[in-house]
Amino acid sequence: MEILTDHTDLARVDVSGVRRAINVGLLEDENLKPGDWILIHVGFALSKIDEEEAKAAMEFLEGIGQAYDDEIAAFRESSLDASGWGEADAVR
Repeated sequence: MEILTDHTDLARVDVSGVRRAINVGLLEDENLKPGDWILIHVGFALSKIDEEEAKAAMEFLEGIGQAYDDEIAAFRESSLDASGWGEADAVR
């Protein structure tokens, strides 16, 4: 939802209602901006994707049922409190 001005390799994102800071350093050439869809794995943005790809990925994940619910619950309960990391407010 926003690129952090004091840490340009970090962005605040919303993942199924869980807001978090993630590392976008691998996508420095992508010209990321608020509203972009990105594929995230273990706190790192791996690629910029379009809304159709994002929707298909979310449908797949939601389709696996309880495992997806458990993963989102664990993500929601985790906390990253290192400098520049933490609950985020605002790149999808």
